[in-house]
Parts: sequence; C-alpha cells; structure tokens
Amino acid sequence: MSRSAARVPPHAYFAVSAVFHYLGPAFAVLLFARVDALGVAWLRIASAAAVFALWRRPWRLWSGLDRPTRRLLAGWAAVLALMNSVFYLALERLPLGTVAAIEFLPVIVLAAFAARTRRNVAALLCAVGGVYLLTDVRLVSEPLGIALAAANAVLFAAYIVLGHRVARAGTVPGIDGLALAMLIAAVVALPIGGAAAAPAFTDPVALAAGAGVGITSSVVPYVADQLAMARLARATYALMVCLLPATATVIGVVVLAQVPTALEVAGVLLVVAGVAVHSPPATPEGAQPPSGPSAGRAGAGASRGELGQRGG
Repeated sequence: MSRSAARVPPHAYFAVSAVFHYLGPAFAVLLFARVDALGVAWLRIASAAAVFALWRRPWRLWSGLDRPTRRLLAGWAAVLALMNSVFYLALERLPLGTVAAIEFLPVIVLAAFAARTRRNVAALLCAVGGVYLLTDVRLVSEPLGIALAAANAVLFAAYIVLGHRVARAGTVPGIDGLALAMLIAAVVALPIGGAAAAPAFTDPVALAAGAGVGITSSVVPYVADQLAMARLARATYALMVCLLPATATVIGVVVLAQVPTALEVAGVLLVVAGVAVHSPPATPEGAQPPSGPSAGRAGAGASRGELGQRGG
C-alpha cells in the first residue's frame, strides 16, 4: 500500500465501495434490454479484467507465486465468476434492494463470530432486523429468484473471506492479487456467459455500457474493498458491509425508480443504526493499528474515532 493510500481512513475507501457496489448493477439492469443477464455478467468481468491487465500487468507475478497462493487466487477467481453470474440472474427476477438484503445475511453471520460485547450484539440485532425488513421475499411468485439470490449471498460471504486472505497475504499485493483473480475469473466465466455476450460486439452502445458496468461494478469497488480490508478486521468490515442494502435501496430509487415502502425505510434506518452502534476491537493505548497488507488480524481494526465518524 502506498503512503498516500495509507493516509486515507479505511472507512473512506469503504464509502467509495458502498456507492459503486450497486451503481454499476443498477446500470446493468437497464442493459438487460440489449444483452442477456449472463452476457452482462461476463462483460462486467471481462472489462474489469482488461482494465486491471493494462494497469497492473498481473501475469508477471504468477510465476513467482507459491502453490498455496495460486490456489487461493484461483478459488477467489471462481467465486467472482459464479457470484457475478448468479447475481445478475437474480436481478432479472427481483428488485435490487431485495437481492442486496438477501446477499448480506451470511455477511452478518460472519460478523457474529467476533461479537464479544453487549454493544456488538445490539448492533447485530439492529442489522438483522433491518435486513429482515428490507427483504421483500416473494417465495410464491419468484422461488427461482430467491434461490439465485441465496446462492449469491453464500458466494458473497466467500468473496469476503477469500478477499480478506488475499489482502492479508504477504506474498502478493492485494490489488495485484485482485487483478490476477479477475483475469482468471474472465476465463472461468467465458463458458457461462460468453455466448450471451456476443450480441454486444455488434452493438457499440451495449459494448460501451457493458464496459462501464465493469468499471463501476468491479474495478472501483473491488479496489476500494482491498484498501479497506487491508486495514480492517474481517468482522469489522463484514458489519460495515451491512450498509450496502441501504445503498442499494437509495440507488434503486434514483436509477431504477424502485421506491421503497415504509417498512423498507425502517429497515434502512435499522441497518445504519447497527453500523453506528458497532464497536471495533480497541487497540492498546498509544499503539497504532498496522496499515500494511500483511498486518495481523488482531491489531488491524480501525480506530474508534474513525468508525464513529463513519457511523454519523
């Protein structure tokens, strides 16, 4: 991590990720009229892989990696490919806010493993209640959509776990690891969505829109994720991610005109309250939390002041 990047509070990187995480998918929903969902998913992955390839040239690092790191990156790539594919299939059938709410149920479970105080338990209860209210589950009308959203949720939890390991590994810088994983993911996803993406190559508008979806969905937020995860404990990051259903709801209103109900607004407020109440692990007085990618988990939590500002 560069010195300039290290000076930026980790929750600021998270804020960038929170905005772009669903801005790109909202644009992708508009693209469904021109390209099938699996095609949009592949365009997203492939365009992000192209940007990372030009920026980082990650293939130069592959020969110097040990076998466990290669396996970790390959596993992360497979998760990225499958996660994007089922996510867009779910978006074809369910509103953005609903998919987002289902997506983060396993994330909250990850955060629960590190809840050791009454304050953190209260934060988790608020977050769970908020996600419950945000979830407009329609099992009768869209059982396949719910199943796809649930599969995406499990894959997103795996993304957090594997992404956190890559961010903390000393063998490869986080962003370079992400670039390698994205290249591999584009190959893994090619049999899934390559054929569906073919019409975009004869439609310049669709091709440009697909590239834009890739940059806003996979380049900006994933880089911000890596910069945040390198300095936040997994449980702290996982609970902060609970803000994303609220972000999805707002973006759904602005971009897709998906106006939330009163219960959904209440869910947004509960999720935000859960993040505000959450208290990360305290660092010893006078000590500074490590800021590098290889910093240990125990001392990598953000300071109380930083998260207090993030919570409002």
